[in-house]
Amino acid sequence: QVQLVESGGGLVQAGGSLRLSCVASGNIFGGAVMGWYRQAPGKQRELVATITSGGRTNYADSVKGRFTTSRDDAKNTMYLQMNSLKPEDTAMYYCNADRWWTGRTFWGQGTQVTVSS
Repeated sequence: QVQLVESGGGLVQAGGSLRLSCVASGNIFGGAVMGWYRQAPGKQRELVATITSGGRTNYADSVKGRFTTSRDDAKNTMYLQMNSLKPEDTAMYYCNADRWWTGRTFWGQGTQVTVSS
């Protein structure tokens, strides 16, 4: 069964750090472009960061220099290290796996990140 499970969210003060993890099962990790997205209340879901199977990364301008994504294919796990967090980073964070050559994408259930001022 295909599944993406996020963890690591929580409540943190502004300026603090969190590390999110996304574990993939069901043989969907290999070769996929993995991504982090977030959705704040009343707003559309937006891209945070992506990482290809070759390790190439892409970040939203709002998180550049503060967030770093990485992946461990041996563990089918992707990470998002978030530093210097701001209240505007408060959102539900979702993991995404884009198996582009099949036309299919997969989503996790999300993990909540709340940054207090």
